[in-house]
Amino acid sequence: MAVIGGIIGGGIFRTPASVAERVGTAPLFLAAWVLGGLVALAGAFCYGELGSRRPKAGGGYVYLRETLGSLPAFLYGWALLFVIGSGAIAAVATTFAGYFLALTGLPETLTVPVAVAAIVLLAGINYIGVKPAAVTQNIFTILKLTALAALIAVGLTLTVPYHPLPSPTVSVGWGGVVVTLGAALVPILFTYGGWQQTNFIAEEIIAPERNLPRALVLGVVGVVAVYLLANIAYLRVLGPTGLARSTAPAADVMRGLLGPAGATIISAGITASTFGFLNLVILVTPRVFQAMAADGVFFPRLAALHPVYRTPTAAILLQSVWSIILTLNKSFTALVDYVAFGDWIFFGLTVVGLFIYRSRGGEPPPFRAPGGKWVPGFFVAAAAYVVASSVGANPGNALIGTGLILLGVPVYWYWRSRTFTTRRIDAQG
Repeated sequence: MAVIGGIIGGGIFRTPASVAERVGTAPLFLAAWVLGGLVALAGAFCYGELGSRRPKAGGGYVYLRETLGSLPAFLYGWALLFVIGSGAIAAVATTFAGYFLALTGLPETLTVPVAVAAIVLLAGINYIGVKPAAVTQNIFTILKLTALAALIAVGLTLTVPYHPLPSPTVSVGWGGVVVTLGAALVPILFTYGGWQQTNFIAEEIIAPERNLPRALVLGVVGVVAVYLLANIAYLRVLGPTGLARSTAPAADVMRGLLGPAGATIISAGITASTFGFLNLVILVTPRVFQAMAADGVFFPRLAALHPVYRTPTAAILLQSVWSIILTLNKSFTALVDYVAFGDWIFFGLTVVGLFIYRSRGGEPPPFRAPGGKWVPGFFVAAAAYVVASSVGANPGNALIGTGLILLGVPVYWYWRSRTFTTRRIDAQG
């Protein structure tokens, strides 16, 4: 449930329109989603082996620290707190508020207060324990899967009451196909993203060496199947051209086949989906800051667990407060755009670390990614492809994003110097 809930947010209800606009034809559209699914599955295998080798709180932060060093690991955590994780919370909370207000008939002026209230509510649930947060996650993951099941069933079985617009005739060479797929993969892989977040809570999973890899692979396979069926439903009802022109394809499909009631049903599903995704990010991301603090490169208080609830309450509060500040600041969406490409830089570097783990030998892990070096190599190449496509599409954003990430370097050295000074005083005392 955590893996599925971490992947399915609001993207599958909107991203297919932008993908269709970029690729033009139905075969290339579906091929792009299949390729994205294979990349996500390769990532699940790689992170499954990493989690099996190091079932520690912090996930990618721990793997980067142990293979490439503490500075790259810190920059990953810095980017998560500064923009990527907290920015995702702010963005998804705002999306949730918009759909919630539309369903309830309340005025749009309440968007920010409802978004902030959602963050506060879920932070409180996660503050008092992993179990209530997990129950919340399970409930809303089931609700979002129910909404997608309804979309798929309606889109694939009911008679389409109108003829879709004809598919455009596109003639491009292999070079054009490669460029087109690269442009399409950027939004697709963001829509598939989120499976790696479950590794953040590895220490709090029962028998993580066995259950974490199993959850990652089964969760990603399930999401890939659901996404492909949903996209086939979009194509069947709207056609490639209609899908490319749609601003809300899921709502257009349900409204076209079931009328206003269909649009209300899918809006309720999107509300549940975004709320569940919001809970998952608030649940898992503070474990990275907890691990950073335990290493002495961040506020020491963040490493402490609550004496009763056994949760990193200070880390949860820090992330929630910063997310609320971003929610109140309308320019946070620009920050997310600047640093989003950096997420895939760290994904690729983390899986590079898998080769380093393997080169050290030692006892074989309980789970090993299949395909030897080919599956990790494929994922690293895909990550590089996505980063290059993002840079090519908007080099200015990439440059600013790089600068924002590098702002963490002086912060890292500040905390390192404090830790060194403290340890020297302790040794002398």
